[in-house]
Order: sequence, then C-alpha cells, then structure tokens
Amino acid sequence: MVFHLGMSGKWRIAPNELGSHDHLLLETDEDLVVVLNDPRRFGSVDLVPTAELDDWGPLAELGPEPGDISTADLRERLRGRAAPIKSLLLDQRIVAGLGNIYVCEALHRAHINPKRSAGRLSAASVKRLADAIRDVIGEAIEAGGSTLRDYARPDGDLGYFSKRFAVYDRGGQPCLSCGTPVRRTVQGGRSTFYCPKCQR
Repeated sequence: MVFHLGMSGKWRIAPNELGSHDHLLLETDEDLVVVLNDPRRFGSVDLVPTAELDDWGPLAELGPEPGDISTADLRERLRGRAAPIKSLLLDQRIVAGLGNIYVCEALHRAHINPKRSAGRLSAASVKRLADAIRDVIGEAIEAGGSTLRDYARPDGDLGYFSKRFAVYDRGGQPCLSCGTPVRRTVQGGRSTFYCPKCQR
C-alpha cells in the first residue's frame, strides 16, 4: 500500500477518538489503530503489490533519497540544467523528499544563491550541496522534523528542527552565520529565504 499525503494531513497512532477529518482507519494484526487525518483531502491511497513497487509510476520517477544522494549523482542530475537550483531541488525527480524548508537550509549551508543556474554550479559547490543536503536531513530526522503551526509526529510529539533554522522563515532577521539580514523572495510560488552575503 502506498500513501500520498498533502502538506496538511497527518497520521495518528492509537487515537482516543475519531475526528471528522479521519478518512482512513487501519487496524494491524496486533490491534494497533492507525488513522489518516486529512482536513484538506489532498491525500490518496493506492494499493500496489510489493513486487511491483519499483516499477509503479510515481515511485519509479523519484530521485534518490536525500540521505543517499552522492556528489556524483547530484552533479549528473544538475548537468546542463538552466533552472534555478532552488527550483530543481524541489523537483522530486532530482532528489526525493526535499521540501522548501530543507532546500533553503541546505543552500545556505552550501553558500549557494537559490537563484543560481543549477548547471553552472562548480564541482566544489555541488559537493558542498550534497554534503549539506545529507546533513540537514539527518539533523531534521534526529530532531523529529520541523514543527510549524499544526505539524506533529504520529505519536503527537513535536519536531524541533525548526529551532535550528539558519534562514528559513527568518526574513529580516540576522543570518546566524554573518549577521546580514536574511532576505525573503518568491520562486515558483514558494517563499525562499537566503543570506545575500553568505549565498552570493
């Protein structure tokens, strides 16, 4: 079974009661109840035999996981691409599982301007970026994710990576690396936060 879940949906494990936006309830052989809560109804569920998952369209098109991306693979995926690096990193065919927060943070750590053409990045920049992506994702997982507004983990606990943001959602505040005010711009309809000094 494969689950697609919109940004506002969440899984709840062993809830005390069901809510009006609980649209799917699964009960395991161990009598554990798992509930999909999706107020905006952006999620979907597809039943796919395990043996066919690797060839199933949406999964077959995904790029490597952020924690597994190698410098060589990232460089090949960016080669000859004129689009801004920020936009390409949000394309799940390039790297699967990177969202806006983690792209902004990884680009800051790698000292790369989000508007820079992806295909024009130097080998050294791509290496810094691949390292930053792996580090940011690893730290975010360790911290339980990034709680913003209504996000929580399935067990109800909050994610604390948001306490470590260097640039994301910090427009006008000092960059944690150099003190320059963080800028906010919009790329592809998404907010982009970056330091104009650290990320030239």
